[in-house]
Amino acid sequence: MFYFSIFFQYIGQYMKTRLQYRSDLVVEILSDLLFQAVNLVFILVVFGHTQFLHGWSRDEIIFIYGFFLVPFAIFSTFFNIWDFNERYIVKGEMDRILTRPIHSLFQVILERIELESLFGAVTGLAVMIYAGSLLDLPFHWYDPLIFLLFVIGGALVYGGIFISLATIGFWSDARTSIMPTMYNIGNYGRYPVDIYNNVIRYILTWILPFAFVGVYPAAYFLKREEWYWYSFLTPVVGLAFFILSIVLWNTGVKRYRGAGN
Repeated sequence: MFYFSIFFQYIGQYMKTRLQYRSDLVVEILSDLLFQAVNLVFILVVFGHTQFLHGWSRDEIIFIYGFFLVPFAIFSTFFNIWDFNERYIVKGEMDRILTRPIHSLFQVILERIELESLFGAVTGLAVMIYAGSLLDLPFHWYDPLIFLLFVIGGALVYGGIFISLATIGFWSDARTSIMPTMYNIGNYGRYPVDIYNNVIRYILTWILPFAFVGVYPAAYFLKREEWYWYSFLTPVVGLAFFILSIVLWNTGVKRYRGAGN
């Protein structure tokens, strides 16, 4: 209950801050929507030259992209730690974090929260509904529960990977970061993995499991039975990677020695 209380206090203060600059907030939301629209246009352009991509139709890939946007929006909202090394290690703000009687990762996540990114989930749902109507996908009463489970699993996959990358800063305080590169690699998860060669497919499944953010869980709703067991592994993989990231974080914090000379 203490952590829930702190969470909602942070949210309240965040909303007060953001609403002081409404125009900036609106521009940021519109820019995010424009970026998502550009990615959708790219898919449409690709299918302007072909009917199928390795057995996947245009509407199926649009559906996968829409699904991908939902867990990615949650990740972008609550795990916005791409500049952790620069801000908290190099500039020494981790010292401030560690003086407070609350878990350090929880504080970092709340300080970097961006609630406006949740609009990406609305876009993703709209894209899924649009593509699903074209595909005439069946709907069952339990599908929303499975969808929620898969979305949480996908968000935890992303969160676990990027928290693990952030912990590198506890061992190396160099300004360079592999975060931007990893963001680009993560985009591969919004396309069917069988369009890639076996090495990339293995990496996206077991090493950097971004495929569990988009294509694998979406395959369940697309009735791709050959991918069903991967679909239901989504929450398991997400939880496993997130727990691993917490262990790495706690180990790294014990090694942290402060921002001295």
